[in-house]
Amino acid sequence: MNHDLGCGASGVVEGNGLESDVDKVYNTVMNSLIGFNNLEKALGQLGIPLSTPLVTGVLHRLRYDEKIAFRFFTWAGHQENYSHEPCAYNDMMDILSSTKYKVKQFRIVCDVLEYMKRNNKTTVPVEVLLMILRKYTEKYLTHVQKFAKKRRIKVKTQPEINAFNLLLDALCKCCLVEDAETLYKKMRKTVKPTADTYNILVFGWCRVRNPTRGMKLLEEMIQLGHRPDNFVYNTAIDTYCKAGMITEAVDLFEFMRTKGSTISSPTAKTYAIIIVALAQNDRMEECFKLIGHMICGGCLPDVTTYKEIIEGMCVCGKIDEAYKFLEEMGNKGYPSDIVTYNCFLKVLCDSKKSEEALKLYGRMIELSCIPSVQTYNMLISMFFEMDDPDGAFDTWQEMDNRGCRPDTDTYCVMIEGLFNCNKMEDACFLLEDVINKGIKLPYKKFDSFLMQLSVIGDLRAIHRLSEHMRKFYNHGMARRYALSQKRKSMSLRGK
Repeated sequence: MNHDLGCGASGVVEGNGLESDVDKVYNTVMNSLIGFNNLEKALGQLGIPLSTPLVTGVLHRLRYDEKIAFRFFTWAGHQENYSHEPCAYNDMMDILSSTKYKVKQFRIVCDVLEYMKRNNKTTVPVEVLLMILRKYTEKYLTHVQKFAKKRRIKVKTQPEINAFNLLLDALCKCCLVEDAETLYKKMRKTVKPTADTYNILVFGWCRVRNPTRGMKLLEEMIQLGHRPDNFVYNTAIDTYCKAGMITEAVDLFEFMRTKGSTISSPTAKTYAIIIVALAQNDRMEECFKLIGHMICGGCLPDVTTYKEIIEGMCVCGKIDEAYKFLEEMGNKGYPSDIVTYNCFLKVLCDSKKSEEALKLYGRMIELSCIPSVQTYNMLISMFFEMDDPDGAFDTWQEMDNRGCRPDTDTYCVMIEGLFNCNKMEDACFLLEDVINKGIKLPYKKFDSFLMQLSVIGDLRAIHRLSEHMRKFYNHGMARRYALSQKRKSMSLRGK
């Protein structure tokens, strides 16, 4: 896309003073991303006068972070004594359409920016935006009308609402929720909102950790007869919990449980969020009361629920409470099985709590819960990550004593761990065992082990492993893998 005369080339910043200002603005943007509302405030306090070369210079630095770039671009457009020139619009549209994924997500935003650029406007009139939405719908969202026509379904919503929801969603994903809500209020008389419109906005406010604003929209949504789905409720409850507003989270959960419709009744995910939040705030009695409600209501916990609850308790150091949770579930008629214990063990192994992990393993043996190969794999991996190869060997021996046969993952974890601990002889011995047993290794691991063998210069082992893997992988696959790795390294280098 050609740039208009008078605008510097994209990414080229002339003059040491301007380059210094670009650095300051860019660093401020990147340092202010932790807080959701800090970015605009920090930029406002910077006190650097905006100019087109400065804005395009910052956009060039942010070209791989399209959402941050658009947020900065929007902030700059709202400032006094500055208005975007065509080249700034061009740079922004180039960033938003640099990949197929971005084009799909931000195409309608680019249409709005194109109008603003061509007409030198800072806002888009309602009738013009409606025309843009209509054109977008006719060009890209015809599948809805085609399906309705084919099935002879009468669509009660305006066709433009789907395009409008996409626009609001794009703004919310860039943390421009204030702009999205302003646009919604401006257009709601022209384009009638649907439940999805409100869901997007509520989720947007939760995304920027402002659930109170989201609840106002949720109340408006319910008053208009729309039903929020449980995903929106879950997001709001999770946001309240992360913001430390546990009372509000519990109140919303109770509303959802008692007055919510069938479509928005609590799921196992909802219970997991609220139980973990209560546990982290030492409200264990309420936790176990909720577990009773969950089971009585027919909302049975699945593997993910167990993992989230146990992980949430372990992360805040409440391991005893996690055991009590398992006991409580057993008392309610849902005893722990190997899958449940493995979920618990994974949390402990990932946290490198070796004593607690071995204690849990001992408990499994006492309760006659036979460990699976995944149980041993997690323990072996944990010991190697803790630079404790002896612990890994003991686990390997324990696995053999209990008659549990190692699988491909076990061999990969052991061999990789031994190489990393400089126990080359033991690693080569296991590789020989892999070859003798005819085990097929994943190509990535095969490539990694060959590199390790080349470092120690063991030509015989390299030849043996190559001959073995040639039974499973051909030259074409090797070439594709090498090219994919090269493309991956090049893309990371570009960033």
